[in-house]
Amino acid sequence: MIKTQIVAALEQLPGWTYDQGSITKTFTFKNFREAFSAMTRIAFECEGMDHHPDWRNVYNTLEVALSTHDAGGVTQKDFDLAQRIEKILIK
Repeated sequence: MIKTQIVAALEQLPGWTYDQGSITKTFTFKNFREAFSAMTRIAFECEGMDHHPDWRNVYNTLEVALSTHDAGGVTQKDFDLAQRIEKILIK
């Protein structure tokens, strides 16, 4: 995807930004347990899609960065996963 397409698609994903070739968002939870639980739920979804994030967890925060490594950048697959992550975390 070209940058203008990425920026337009990000309008549908509040809080997500485009940074260094990935779409990214940081989530904050009540504590480590909630953060890790969210990661576990997201991991099952990722495995089902065969699409895996770059992520970082420190205590109650989870930083997610999505890009399609074999395509060399952001694709629709990343936006699909971001939408699924949002649905998982809204529950």
